[in-house]
Amino acid sequence: MAIDIRPGEFLSLLGPSGSGKTTLLMMVAGFELPDSGAIWVGDRDITLVAPNRRDIGMVFQRYALFPHMTVAENIAFPLRMRRFSKKKTMQAVADALALVQLGGFEARLPAQLSGGQQQRVAVARALVFEPPVLLMDEPLGALDKKLREQMQIEIKRLQQSLGITVLYVTHDQEEALTMSDRIAVMRDGRLEQIGSPAELYDAPATSFVADFIGKMNFLEGECLGQDARCFEITIGRSSTIVVDRHLASHEALPQRGERVRLAVRPERIELTPHKNQKLSGIVESVIFVGSSRTFLVRLAGGELLHVQSQTTRESYSPSQGERVGLSIPSDCVHVFPQAEC
Repeated sequence: MAIDIRPGEFLSLLGPSGSGKTTLLMMVAGFELPDSGAIWVGDRDITLVAPNRRDIGMVFQRYALFPHMTVAENIAFPLRMRRFSKKKTMQAVADALALVQLGGFEARLPAQLSGGQQQRVAVARALVFEPPVLLMDEPLGALDKKLREQMQIEIKRLQQSLGITVLYVTHDQEEALTMSDRIAVMRDGRLEQIGSPAELYDAPATSFVADFIGKMNFLEGECLGQDARCFEITIGRSSTIVVDRHLASHEALPQRGERVRLAVRPERIELTPHKNQKLSGIVESVIFVGSSRTFLVRLAGGELLHVQSQTTRESYSPSQGERVGLSIPSDCVHVFPQAEC
C-alpha cells in the first residue's frame, strides 16, 4: 500500500473500526513502526526519526490539553520545547489565537472552555510551530452534530488559508466527503480506493467502497447477455435492468449466466405511475425528511429499494401501498462480481 499525499492537500483516511487508519496515522506520527516500507515528508525519510524530531503537528480526539496550564501556556508548550525566545513565543501564541478566533482567552484554563473552544486550542497548539504536516485523529468525535459540522468548515478554512498538508482520520463518511480533497478508503489494513469525494461516490472501485461511501441499493442479478455498449441483467423473477459496460467495476466483465451484484444510488432512481414497466414494486413506506422524501419500494422478487426524491410541488409522490414503476438510467448502475459480497 502506497499513499502519496500532495503538498497542501487535505487527505482523509476513511474506514470502519479496525481498518488500520489510526495505526497508519500513528506510524506517520512516529508512535508505531511499520513492518516494511518507509515514510517520507518532502525529501526527508522520517521512518526511524523520533516523534519529537519529526516536526509534525497532531490533534487528538480528546485534545490532550494540559489541565493545569492556561490557553496561552498550552499553545506555547511546543515552542518552549523548541527553545523559542520569549518574544517570539508571545507573538506566535497571539497569532495562533487570532487564527482560531480565540483572542482574549489567553488566561483561561481548559476546564473553562466549551468543547469547541478546547478543540480550537488543540488546533492552535498543533499549528503554532508551523509544521509541514498536520495529523488529526478523529478530532471532532467528541462534539455534538451541530458543533461538529461548524468545526468541519472551520478546520477546512484554516487548512486552505495556511496551505498546510493535512492527514485526517475519520470513520464518518459525510465528514470525509465534506472536508477532503481526496479520500483513502481502508479495509482490514488495506487500501481499497483513493480518489476525490466525487470519484469515490460516482465511480466506486469495489462493492465495499460503494457500500461505505453514501447510501446505496444492492441487487443480486444474473447477466442475460451483452453487446458493444451494455449488459442486460435480470433481477428477481422477471425484472430486467440495462447497464452500461463501462460501469462494470472489475477486470473480468460478466458473461452470460454469471451472477453479479448491482449497485445504484437512491437518488438515481425515478418513481413513475405504474404502466406495465419492466421494473415495478409496491411502496411500503414513505419517509419525509424536509427537502426530500425516501420511499421504500418492495420489488416482486422481495428486494427492498430505497428511492430518494426532492420534495417539490411537481414531484411524483406515491402513497403507501401504491404500485409504482421504477426507472433507472443505464449509466447509473454499477456492476460488481458476486464474490465481492
